Amino acid sequence: MSKSKHPSGAPWRNFYGRFRGKTIRAAQHEYLENDLGRLSPGPVSWEENPDRVPLDLNALFPDREIWLEIGFGGGEHLVHMAQTYPDIGLIGCEPFVNGVAMLLGKIRKARVSNLAVHPGDVRDLFDVLPDESLSKVFLNYPDPWPKTRHHRRRFVTPEHLAPLHRVMKTGAELRVATDIEDYVRQTLQQVPPHGFTWQAAHPADWRAPWPDWQSTRYEQKALREGRTPHYLTFTRD
Repeated sequence: MSKSKHPSGAPWRNFYGRFRGKTIRAAQHEYLENDLGRLSPGPVSWEENPDRVPLDLNALFPDREIWLEIGFGGGEHLVHMAQTYPDIGLIGCEPFVNGVAMLLGKIRKARVSNLAVHPGDVRDLFDVLPDESLSKVFLNYPDPWPKTRHHRRRFVTPEHLAPLHRVMKTGAELRVATDIEDYVRQTLQQVPPHGFTWQAAHPADWRAPWPDWQSTRYEQKALREGRTPHYLTFTRD
């Protein structure tokens, strides 16, 4: 067996984040047990879909644009977008099960029906998204991996950006929000060469949030600690 393959046939992909944190409350266990399955975007995992057959997004969200949020944290922004744009189909991707459980509670409270959830690595989702299927993508406060030797673990690297470009439509919008200045540096260094154009004429264009922005717990923490949020907008060439 090739050392580059998992027994399922999946490529070996290092994952450096956390899958689980503190104890999940009983109510959140119930959300995970009863809600998560029906919110699936379809067969994403290698065990479910070893042939990597593309997802049928029109069956999932008939005749709708599809947006994706990568790493939705506690789900504040994702649910806000679902409420604000009920005619859009949204997919949220998050491997941290505590965040997934928090999102499921928010979905119940908001009673939104235009959301799908992949509780895992976005690279697996990229495998099965059809070419040029996404109209908008959000990357909000991604893990900063502050140590220099860990910068290759950040999302804004070729391993993620190449498949991201493939699954976005021409002219589709990529939004990146971060409070880490070095993450801004790497984003501006890496994203344009992978087929994206930065939509900013001067610094003021990326210091103000988008008109439909919903602040997250991570942004509020950054503001309390004196860090400056940056809001970067790109379009897919």
